[in-house]
Amino acid sequence: MSEPSESARLLYCHCQYAQVIPKEVKSAVLEGLSSSGTAFEAVADLCEMAARHDPALKRLSTCGPVKIAACFPRAVKGLFHQAAADLDPRSSEVINMRALSAPEVLARLLAPELNANLPVRSPSSTPPKS
Repeated sequence: MSEPSESARLLYCHCQYAQVIPKEVKSAVLEGLSSSGTAFEAVADLCEMAARHDPALKRLSTCGPVKIAACFPRAVKGLFHQAAADLDPRSSEVINMRALSAPEVLARLLAPELNANLPVRSPSSTPPKS
């Protein structure tokens, strides 16, 4: 689902504590964003922010379209949910730095379109009641 991005905000997670993203990918993405001239926000660690229920997550989730360079989309969705700051699945794209190369991550972040990719639970996937 590719939609024109109304200037999606860019968020970069450095994954400081879990260190599950290769250092060279994180460094190259951060360097590429910095030299692109494009505005972006960088955070040390979304996992830590969610654990602290950081109010910045609520701000990030309610300010319109957002592209997030972090890890797995389902994990990022869960982190924002844990902090009571659910992302809008129609206007959120998570670019997985664990699975993509730095050039691929940068291409997605800097592309004009937003490819919403948060997993959405369908009504048929609701567990049956006991």
